[in-house]
Amino acid sequence: MEIWMDALVIVILTFLIDRYLGDPSNTYHPLRWMGNFLDAIDRRIIDRKSWKTAVMGFVGYAAVLIVFGGIAMLITTLVRFGLGDIGTFSVAGVDCSVGEIVWLFVTAYLFKICYALFAFRKFCKPIEEDLVNGDLEAAADKTQMMVNRKMKGMDLPHITSSCCETISENLVDSVVSPLFYFGLFGLPGAIMFRCANLMDAMWGHKDERRFVLGHFPAIWDDVLGFVPSRISPVFVAFAGRLMRIKGYRSAIKASIKEHRKTPSPNSGWPMTAVAAAMGNSFEKEGVYVMGEGPLPEISDIPKCYHLVELTSILFLMVVCFPLAAVIGLNVQMCFEEFIHGILGGF
Repeated sequence: MEIWMDALVIVILTFLIDRYLGDPSNTYHPLRWMGNFLDAIDRRIIDRKSWKTAVMGFVGYAAVLIVFGGIAMLITTLVRFGLGDIGTFSVAGVDCSVGEIVWLFVTAYLFKICYALFAFRKFCKPIEEDLVNGDLEAAADKTQMMVNRKMKGMDLPHITSSCCETISENLVDSVVSPLFYFGLFGLPGAIMFRCANLMDAMWGHKDERRFVLGHFPAIWDDVLGFVPSRISPVFVAFAGRLMRIKGYRSAIKASIKEHRKTPSPNSGWPMTAVAAAMGNSFEKEGVYVMGEGPLPEISDIPKCYHLVELTSILFLMVVCFPLAAVIGLNVQMCFEEFIHGILGGF
């Protein structure tokens, strides 16, 4: 098939995999393995303040990217060149092979591991049910697993706000950025971002133990998220318009005006856009208040993740697919051809 057809098939397959299969269990999830790998490095560092520790932050990122990115690319290379033209056939005048179909499935699945589009509803539905049943303690406990603020004893409006904040913040980290870098660099690009974002989550803390170690991953994650975060409000507004949410016209203007309220240079863009589109305000007590409406109600939680899901789908089709068809898959194939050459052109 032509490369644009390959890109279209991958985009459709990865969407269906995310929607109906979701992520593998933690035991078999590559991100869990990456985390264990990083923990092993972390445990061996004694001096936490020297320049060598800062260098180790870069070395750790390079190691994770090379090991896990290399394994992923080795798999796609073996499938693409190993199966070759086995079982060539034609469908509606389009020539393809069993080997190419398998390569498309494998690429789509590995790509899906790098992002999570429908995971928001999986984590937030149980919280929504607890709130409907009046069990604030159970809802707070479940919300605590998604946020780094203290949830114990929090009232209902701040629990719903915490859910909506997490959903909107992760629009960029969990979906838009990996899709964007897949479009630019294929599977290596999606893995490049996912490694940086995971390391920022694990090491990018301003405490004595990890401040120096996580310096490079934190900065690199901010650099990679710069463009996707600033694009995201446009798609939030577009999705809000399709959902007929009244505040969609305010999304872009609010993101420009209020994005600096968050400590992160990137997370404020999607958060303020979503808050404005929904007509709500989000509040992290003692840190920020964004938006001009009331704090979210229980019914605003599904409204929020539906808005973010539609935003993600629009970005997948409008940005990721065209970029991948023109640039990303070509880059990925160059990597595969390079690996194929190293392996002796089997």
